[in-house]
Amino acid sequence: MELRRGGAGRGDPGRALLIRPSRRALLAGLTGTGTAAFLTACTSSDGTPGGTGAPASSPAPTRTASPAPAPTTAPELPGGGTRLFPGRRMVALYGTPGTGALGMLGEQDVDEAIARAAELAAEYQEHSREPVIPAFEIISTVATAAPGPTGHYSTPVDPDRLRAWVEAAGEADTYVVLDLQPGTADFLSQARMFEDLLARPHVGLALDPEWRLRPGQRHMRQVGQVSAAEVNEVTAWLAGLVTAHRLPEKLVILHQFQVRMIPDRRDVESRDGLVLMVHADGHGTPDQKQETWRALKQNLPAGMRLGWKNFVDEDHPTFTPEQTMTMVTPQPWFVSYQ
Repeated sequence: MELRRGGAGRGDPGRALLIRPSRRALLAGLTGTGTAAFLTACTSSDGTPGGTGAPASSPAPTRTASPAPAPTTAPELPGGGTRLFPGRRMVALYGTPGTGALGMLGEQDVDEAIARAAELAAEYQEHSREPVIPAFEIISTVATAAPGPTGHYSTPVDPDRLRAWVEAAGEADTYVVLDLQPGTADFLSQARMFEDLLARPHVGLALDPEWRLRPGQRHMRQVGQVSAAEVNEVTAWLAGLVTAHRLPEKLVILHQFQVRMIPDRRDVESRDGLVLMVHADGHGTPDQKQETWRALKQNLPAGMRLGWKNFVDEDHPTFTPEQTMTMVTPQPWFVSYQ
């Protein structure tokens, strides 16, 4: 059963800005029949994602057909070109296919989601000098209350299940970000499970430290964190993928609503072929969200972009596109909706 972020609270900008899950949201995540059905659909009878046989202690990388040879020139991004920013902004639906409990993306099928993202991007276009590209942010490993077959308190979604969404998005000039909630697994081992999808020119990666557990920890008892060293391992691997496949720039999102979630963020390394972004995904009142934004902007590493999340249910009230683009400074390059 998936866990869902909810509730709001105040705190020291250096430690506990905005988020502590409310009992209502926690119970919704633990008891919703829709989310339970979703996990059943994503796993086989033995509990492994898309597999058969005895449960494994850790998920094995999904192997697909050998990738096609790398092109001689880099394919273009949705909207054209091979550099992400400053030539475009993105507006994304966040969630997981098959369930609306984790965000707006799963509230409809892929074709309707593409249309909904395009409509939202069009609303933002009225307030942006740069082209606004629709996007999906897809939770690809889902934080769970129980250890599950992997033992990591994280259930991977079968990459084959995501492939139809990724391919449809690419055909519709829609960018895709695969989001990881790893539990006690490390981010790199989970990212490798989606190598085939990440080798596509319109697919980026998001790391969500909130759901990164140390041994003995459990979700919802504390906010997780990740070290710069672990982030650097992931980006080194991903940059190698970009080089090997001669891909355009690839987006790497670091979700953050507390400074302590990435305590040594200054040591996160930049990589050729990657654009790193801190995504402020705290929720609450406008004042609380702005307090988080100000804290996360401080000491931002050179070249790192900023993104913003609007929560439809948990923000009070939810910013409109105009408010997001006029009240949030600097303007975010990536806005997601949950």
